[in-house]
Amino acid sequence: MNGPGQRRTVLTIIVLGMLATFGPISLDLYLPALPELAQDLEASTSAAQLSITACLLGLALGQLVAGPLSDRFGRRRPLVIGLALYLLTSAACAFAPSITVLVVIRLLQGLSGAAGLVISRAIARDLYSGHQLVIVFSRLMLVSGLAPVLAPVLGGQLSRVMSWRGIFVVLAGFGAVLLMAGLFGLDETLPSGRRVPGGITATLRGFRALLKDTFFVAVVAASGLAAASMFAYIAGATFVLQRIYQMSAQGFSFVFGINALGIMAMGQLGGRLARWWRPGRVLGIGLTCNLVGATALAVTVLVGLPLPVLIGSLFVMVSAMGLVFPTSTALALADYPHRAGTASSLLGLGQYVAGAAVAPLVGIAGEGTAVPLGVVCLACSACATAVFILVARPAVPTHDLGHQPRQAAPTETPPA
Repeated sequence: MNGPGQRRTVLTIIVLGMLATFGPISLDLYLPALPELAQDLEASTSAAQLSITACLLGLALGQLVAGPLSDRFGRRRPLVIGLALYLLTSAACAFAPSITVLVVIRLLQGLSGAAGLVISRAIARDLYSGHQLVIVFSRLMLVSGLAPVLAPVLGGQLSRVMSWRGIFVVLAGFGAVLLMAGLFGLDETLPSGRRVPGGITATLRGFRALLKDTFFVAVVAASGLAAASMFAYIAGATFVLQRIYQMSAQGFSFVFGINALGIMAMGQLGGRLARWWRPGRVLGIGLTCNLVGATALAVTVLVGLPLPVLIGSLFVMVSAMGLVFPTSTALALADYPHRAGTASSLLGLGQYVAGAAVAPLVGIAGEGTAVPLGVVCLACSACATAVFILVARPAVPTHDLGHQPRQAAPTETPPA
């Protein structure tokens, strides 16, 4: 459709993609300045990485609150509240006097930012279903994928002209932009007649129903474990590339940006493959590529292969997430249009809890070795592939999206 309807659809995709950037932008923008942060606050490498872990935990736990609330009260109200709190906590990070205070505020920052992550997925499920849902999530990768491309590059440049505290002020400004986008760029997509009534009891009942669905749990677990390999890379790459391989902050930002471009490219490939192949097959390909890259990474750090091999291994492992994220999200939400927020929250919880668990492990042996990064990535990727093959794959034919009718879709169609 052309005209205002098509333009509105494109605007919705852009805003949803911006909301989905909370994780990457909150984690990646200050990564080039992480060594400086550790030195300034007199913290160890592992202690500095706890600021990543805290944000990851906040992003995970906050989704458990924001998702069910959006099923009960609609999407816009919880979203706007979360955006406003994110702005305030981002500004507070800039004034943290110690690593302990920073970790606490980063937890609160993640809790508030989680609203954007979980509600953006729920809004997409409100509007689309079937193969179109996979295509829409792939389109979101074009927008949300810009965050990991631009954040480390921008962070590397910002670190040349300001301290890590200034970078958190920039994050507060980003929060203000997203608040305006949420206020003026999105309509309410969950009418009152489709909302889930009840309080905490209804919420717990919804969680219980989802957790009893073996296929849903398997998809969430596979997605979360694969995501953990990427979060391990996020937490450890700055020290491995800058300290061990002696790359500059700008060089690290370039490598990080190239990997993010790979995620975007694979996301678009996944959207096209979804037109002809079932999403379960596309997810299997993505997990396989992730495992190949993680295996090459582990071999590289164990044997001591040169930097180009390390960069290539990381590219394959990380780019594969462009296939994994859209298809796993669509498969997980497909059967639950009435509880899209709750289902989205559990999906996000799986990804961010796994990431928070592995982030400190990559620095456990200190800054002089990259072996923990390779071992952690390989273990996470191998477990993700095993869960998919042994549990999810046998049930894929009855849960794939090709047979599902479109539900509660608007007059617009997703952009091609």
